[in-house]
Amino acid sequence: MPTTRSVRVFPDHGNAGERFTGQGVTKRFRYHPCASFSAWVLALAFFCLPHTHALAQGETPEDKGLRIAREASARDDGFGDFTAGMTMVLRDRHGRESVRRMRFKVLEVQGDGDKSLFVFDEPPDVRGTALLTHAHVNTQDDQWLYLPALKRVKRINAARRSGSFMGSEFSYEDMSSHEVEEYTYKYLRDEPCGELTCTVIEQAPLDKKSGYSRKLVWQDTGELRTWKVELYDRRGSHLKTLTLANYQQYLDRYWRAGEQTMVNHLTGAATVLQWTGFQFRTDLDDGEFSRTALRRVR
Repeated sequence: MPTTRSVRVFPDHGNAGERFTGQGVTKRFRYHPCASFSAWVLALAFFCLPHTHALAQGETPEDKGLRIAREASARDDGFGDFTAGMTMVLRDRHGRESVRRMRFKVLEVQGDGDKSLFVFDEPPDVRGTALLTHAHVNTQDDQWLYLPALKRVKRINAARRSGSFMGSEFSYEDMSSHEVEEYTYKYLRDEPCGELTCTVIEQAPLDKKSGYSRKLVWQDTGELRTWKVELYDRRGSHLKTLTLANYQQYLDRYWRAGEQTMVNHLTGAATVLQWTGFQFRTDLDDGEFSRTALRRVR
């Protein structure tokens, strides 16, 4: 086995803001990276609605999976915008680490996918590098990467979205928010996850250019927080596993994970995203998420 930090698979208890250390163990379903990417990203915030997961009369597993996804999406509506800081720890199969730090901001867009921006601050050789994403419903997302050394904005085409984001185990596809309409759903089962109960739902992307054939998503039945996502490549092999921990609630409604760990089962490498300083409704302007603004990021 490669030398990596052990992955927490299921929480021991459901208290927000604590680290879970158990044994077992996306508006839209998102795990863009607060839960997601997010979610990016994705990314995951919610009120508890009683009896929401009871099987309705005549409901198929596909109907139930879609119903839960829509409920999770609706619970995250209305956040407006948020900003956060993020530390990215890249760890190879031998345990060697490198660290990058960046800023992240998201603007909610009614009737379409959200807009997000990552800006790297450290180390110096990547300072000023920025990734801008305009997520869309039922159409390809738009993504642009700004490379300060070249003073160039480069569009990420659909064929490259499965590629590594800045050398991490997260792909460009992972760093975008994910809309309910982009997947088919199938409820598989409920199962214990620590002291909680989680639904396990299979998601299959409708986009034929997706790097994944399907995803298995574990969400607790109370708050609908995502705790684990298994990602399968186009050949159906289990490629990566994303686990989420250290949830905090904001504005008495919106849940965000403080840590995300992506493990690549093919290479043995892992990437940990550590999130800090979430601030909601900061009056972000749409102009901050334009291609022109990319050249002005500092």
